[in-house]
Amino acid sequence: MRLARFLARAGLASRRGAGDLLLTGRIAVNGMPPAGPGDRVDLERDRVTLNGRPLAPLGVSWLAFHKPPGYVTSRRGTARHRSLFALLPAAPRGLLTVGRLDVYSEGLLLCTTDGDAAHRLMHPRWQVPRTYRVRVTGALDRAARAALTHGVPLAGEAPVRPTAWRFRPGSGGGELELELREGRSRLVRRVVAALGLGTRRLVRVAYGPIRLGSLGRGRARPLSAPEIAALYGAVGLPLPPSFR
Repeated sequence: MRLARFLARAGLASRRGAGDLLLTGRIAVNGMPPAGPGDRVDLERDRVTLNGRPLAPLGVSWLAFHKPPGYVTSRRGTARHRSLFALLPAAPRGLLTVGRLDVYSEGLLLCTTDGDAAHRLMHPRWQVPRTYRVRVTGALDRAARAALTHGVPLAGEAPVRPTAWRFRPGSGGGELELELREGRSRLVRRVVAALGLGTRRLVRVAYGPIRLGSLGRGRARPLSAPEIAALYGAVGLPLPPSFR
């Protein structure tokens, strides 16, 4: 196992954050500072320590969580908004969110202790779809429909082409459902604005094969074995031993 993945599985950092952790000099492998996050670790022979204390990978946990609006996705809250982790007091140590939702958005967040799988689920290479339902103001005109089909232009960035979309008109606007396979910052809100519409409510209803369903706001549930198998299959990773 690469050291970055080991540290993620030990609940210390995401795979991306492992490099920063190594720069602190607090990690050692068999008493020696490692060369980098790509070093190989043999779980049976090598001893990885943090400040001299031995580390071991945590058991893998997966949760589906319905993030309510008004909460931030980071571990620490702000002066105005609490962290969503305040709603998960019994969460396993090292739990990470797979991506983010901005403070005013709500819906499905996947949470896991497997940083490597989380990294792949977010990475553009794997093209994992995310589905959003947006209650909008304004009318979806012919130009906006063409943009959704051929690519929604964003200033200074590559156009966004949803892999699927559907619009249900309603009073004062309607509901726009979008399936995207990338996760740029505040992407859905920016796409909606580029279409000449306003966002009243934004809910993520699916991430890959996992759906929000009837899960209530602020509630979490463990993923089923078939759901976990589907996630690992979507990003080309073997199932952890505990799920085989």
